[in-house]
Amino acid sequence: MSTSATASVSTHILDTSAGRPAEGVAVQLSARSGRAAHWQALGGSATDADGRCKDLPALPEGTTHVRLDFAVEPYFEEKQADAQQDAPANRDSGAGVFFPEVAITFAVVPGEHYHVPLLLNPFGYSVYRGS
Repeated sequence: MSTSATASVSTHILDTSAGRPAEGVAVQLSARSGRAAHWQALGGSATDADGRCKDLPALPEGTTHVRLDFAVEPYFEEKQADAQQDAPANRDSGAGVFFPEVAITFAVVPGEHYHVPLLLNPFGYSVYRGS
């Protein structure tokens, strides 16, 4: 929950290749107060069975930029290990995922809530400001 002095952030991940939430993806939250400021790691969480991180840390007062780092490679490695043996892992190379990490950086203003969903598949992703 945000106050007039801070913004708040939430996220969820939908695995579009499977058509369901991505469970167990580690998410790290960092913030900074101005473009020239250094990033401050605030902590992290992992997505639940619904693909949501419900316990991301609060943003400090004065935050102007936020970064969400999603560790997606372990998620896809586990998913591939559970897949059938005859299903190809990757059409073009031996790698199981093209983007092993996804880092999303966005600007915030105090008092606003920012829900940033990640639509994910092994070869691409998209994000947007949700509600």
